[in-house]
Amino acid sequence: MALSIHRALPQGIAEIQKVMEAHAREYGLDFYETNFEFVDVEELSMFAAYTGFPVRYPHWRFGAQYDELIKGHSYGLQKIYEMVINTDPCHAYLLDTNSTGDQKLVIAHVYGHCDFFKNNAWFAPTNRKMLDQMANHAARVNRYIDRHGHEPVEEFIDACLSLEDLIDPHSVHIKRHEQHVPARGTLQSDETGDQDEEPTGGRFQSQHDYMDTFINPPDVLAKQAEDKRKKQSDREASRSFPERPERDVLLFILEHAPLKPWQHDILQIIRDEAYYFAPQAQTKIMNEGWASYWHSTIMTRYGLTDAEVIDYADHHSGTMAMSPNRLNPYKIGIELYRDVEERWNKGQFGPEWDRCDDMREKANWDKNLGLGRKKIFEVRRIHNDVTFLDTFLTPEFCQKHKLFSFAYNEANDNYEIASREFKAIKTQLLDSLTNHSRPIIRVVDGNYANRGELYLMHQFQGMPLKLDYARDTLSNLAKLWCRPVHIETIMEEKATVLSFDGQNHAMRSKAA
Repeated sequence: MALSIHRALPQGIAEIQKVMEAHAREYGLDFYETNFEFVDVEELSMFAAYTGFPVRYPHWRFGAQYDELIKGHSYGLQKIYEMVINTDPCHAYLLDTNSTGDQKLVIAHVYGHCDFFKNNAWFAPTNRKMLDQMANHAARVNRYIDRHGHEPVEEFIDACLSLEDLIDPHSVHIKRHEQHVPARGTLQSDETGDQDEEPTGGRFQSQHDYMDTFINPPDVLAKQAEDKRKKQSDREASRSFPERPERDVLLFILEHAPLKPWQHDILQIIRDEAYYFAPQAQTKIMNEGWASYWHSTIMTRYGLTDAEVIDYADHHSGTMAMSPNRLNPYKIGIELYRDVEERWNKGQFGPEWDRCDDMREKANWDKNLGLGRKKIFEVRRIHNDVTFLDTFLTPEFCQKHKLFSFAYNEANDNYEIASREFKAIKTQLLDSLTNHSRPIIRVVDGNYANRGELYLMHQFQGMPLKLDYARDTLSNLAKLWCRPVHIETIMEEKATVLSFDGQNHAMRSKAA
């Protein structure tokens, strides 16, 4: 399929785009220059399969996703109205078969996304030139295919993609350790290794010599020195590393696995792209809610003609529809922004509000503060989905929107409503959003049992690993590590170690 090249918008749509942009800026939205392009359904499905980018490295999964999308559209099961990517300038694609009313809605929605991309703190570290970077990645992978063959490169990409979630999405915001990780089997010096672990070790400085024995008791100093020597001796005997559990498993593999140069480069590409897309997973509810809030605001006040009202209402309500089987991020996001805006307009926050236990007084509470719009812009700037719901979800909101927690009933082999209590609802929501429902895995030892084997730890949070997924992941990890790999987890309330030695899988109790 030929790749699309940039084409000027039809004059009528270009005029609509200018009007929508002006309204968005009047409301205070701040975004990079946004380039819109008209595309047909095949092109838009291709861009969607490539997660918004016109060029990606060659891999069968993109073709499979394209096939699924194009068939879904052909059978009337789904329709993609637009797509926008986080770059500077932003690039957005409009489906050429959309009605004029839909184009207005989509353009307003896109400007909401673009404002969010530019101003939300979780997107701040992302590469705004990723369009060029993706093309560079594709060229490098194609070069490796020419040199080493399609099958070996694709098989290696398959293995890497099964591990792409094993990153530390918070590491770009928090410096967890020094950038240099020692090579396999090497040890850091006492000065760098023990200062962080024992900040109170060593001698205290005294202004008077006669106080020294009281401030620095010799027996205490001797015991600390002995403990330090023992720790160093144990570390040298085991030659284990890293010094602390490492959540960025891909980085650990890049720095310590015996990869060939082309494999190292491909794994680096997979990791770079995983970090680029991580904020979108962390802010799905907020991002879609923010874009929906602004397309709704702009369209209902400025964008609609009399002939477009019914179609707009039909399409907007379809996008916002909630079902018992899934959580709609568009609906939850827009309604929570509106709830925050209303509460801050009426002054329904703070100690006085929290102390009030008169439900009638709360129902009529309105201090006319008018702080709502300012507050939602602040929320948009600093929060992600987890902190957004943790901070602003209320019992009243859950009751109003009929939210509930659910659980699996083994007796009838079905999922059922488990509770309508606010605490249970909030807990289940936050659990589902933490690490966007992926297990949190850390490298504990890169030289397990002093045999160069890799030992991982699953941070158990009540949800066990899927055994088939875990085994497949261990198999792919072993391909990169070239030695046996292990992961410790909880299964049936017991500490369990899953292992793969390159040929066979094994499972044993941790105590064994």
